[in-house]
Amino acid sequence: MRKTPIVLLAMLAAVATACSNSDSGSAPAHSVTHDPTTGSSAPAAAPAPATTPAKGDCGADFLAKLSTREKLAQLLTVGVTGADDATNVVRNSQVGGIFVGGWTDRSLLADGLVKQVKAAAKVPLMVTIDEEGGRVSRAKDLIGPAPSARVTAQTMTSEQFHDATVTRGRALKDLGVTVDFAPDVDVSSQPDDSVIGDRSFSDDPAVVTEYADAYIRAMNEVGVGTVMKHFPGHGSGTGDSHTGAVRTPPLSQLQTVDLVPFRNLINSGAAVMVGHLDVPDLTTPNVPASISPQAMSLLRDGTGYGAAPFQGPIFTDDLGGMAAITSRMNIEDAVEAALIAGADNALWITTDAVPQVLDRLEQAVSSGRLPADRVDASVLRMARYKGALAPC
Repeated sequence: MRKTPIVLLAMLAAVATACSNSDSGSAPAHSVTHDPTTGSSAPAAAPAPATTPAKGDCGADFLAKLSTREKLAQLLTVGVTGADDATNVVRNSQVGGIFVGGWTDRSLLADGLVKQVKAAAKVPLMVTIDEEGGRVSRAKDLIGPAPSARVTAQTMTSEQFHDATVTRGRALKDLGVTVDFAPDVDVSSQPDDSVIGDRSFSDDPAVVTEYADAYIRAMNEVGVGTVMKHFPGHGSGTGDSHTGAVRTPPLSQLQTVDLVPFRNLINSGAAVMVGHLDVPDLTTPNVPASISPQAMSLLRDGTGYGAAPFQGPIFTDDLGGMAAITSRMNIEDAVEAALIAGADNALWITTDAVPQVLDRLEQAVSSGRLPADRVDASVLRMARYKGALAPC
């Protein structure tokens, strides 16, 4: 996400047999086991990803209530300037989520105006924010500041961090936020003020796993969704995706460092954000991970990096305000490419192009470029994540 710049799913391992009708969903049970002797974590076993409505989750009934355009809109999260902008895009286009950025009028949250926005939604709305702490903190003026991830790992235990996160998570939820684009699970030794830098807990994957685990567990407990970022790992990349292309080490090197926290926490209940990263031996040249079928398959299948299959939602990083994408294509092309590649939710920072994006996506479905069953699978993943499926 920009430096300047569901809800939850029920436990992902149980989505085939349970559903929720709450606006915020229920917090998933945690499924990461720790080895206290090494500090490392291992994912619990997970069932294969669901691509069709499972018996008991009411998916078919849910999908039947939505037109093709409304389904596609559920796969979009867009930045808003304030309550009027948010209400208009939700009422007129029924987008699945809105993003509160540094430019957003704080009255949307501070004065409870987000309630009127949610009331305009046909499907429960995600209200998302970048609230990592440190220099990436969009709500610090409303809930107070928090130290950066790096300082956190240096100054408090993971359980102290868990407890502090419970407090901040409740404060975010009280403001109407349903999803936080955090934690950053990049493994990095970059200087504090670099693109990742102090947003990373550590250059040790075990430490990153431990503190990210604490964060996700805390947010699960209070009912705020989390999103791990930036898959498959930005911490060793050269360049800044806000200003241009980023190249990471080859996939073989990411396996032993950058991918470790994702592997360990894949069943934690968090969604995953894919970064605009060119990864040798994984992505096609000039096709960053956020629009790469190979990167999406690596995450979804898990086998290519030794992880369990990932059943939760895959978000893109910002497709509309970061030069790693905008220097290569316009927003309509980027959103289409991301969803065709396998993302479940395309994120960008303005509402202006939503009608044009939806027009393009409808054309993609009609032509077969974006298969309708893939759209349905993504819609259901998003619905489970934010607890939007009606009871059977």
